[in-house]
Amino acid sequence: MSEIYNFSVKTRKGEDKALADFKGKVLLIVNTATGCGFTPQYEGLENLYEAYHEQGLEILDFPCNQFGHQAPGSDAEIHEFCTGRYKTQFDQFKKIDVNGDDADPLYKWLTSEKGGKIKWNFTKFLIDRDGNIVKRYGSITKPEKIEKDIKKLL
Repeated sequence: MSEIYNFSVKTRKGEDKALADFKGKVLLIVNTATGCGFTPQYEGLENLYEAYHEQGLEILDFPCNQFGHQAPGSDAEIHEFCTGRYKTQFDQFKKIDVNGDDADPLYKWLTSEKGGKIKWNFTKFLIDRDGNIVKRYGSITKPEKIEKDIKKLL
């Protein structure tokens, strides 16, 4: 069993969510921000979700305020922004830190396994159906550029 399935994360409402619940799914894990130059990537993420969710894609959205304080709102405000402006339907979790001593344990593991410290918002990790990290993408990689990699895993 992949180590990723040992983690639990907090939903935006503060409830525990076991990543084991996503076993057998292809995951795209993203640290996001609502006031960033890359924020329009929410549209591309939602397009991927709509196109491939039925085939097993899950997008896990982790708002993060560590980069330029570009996710300043509450979890509810961030969710309202994303669903209102970008019509997002994928799972959005509680705002977290992705670097440093207070980094979420999931992100401590992701960054130790693939590429080190997160450099900015909208860093993406693609996880296969067995829970292995397949690839890490930087902020400038638009979601549509990841589509072919996702299709290979589905």
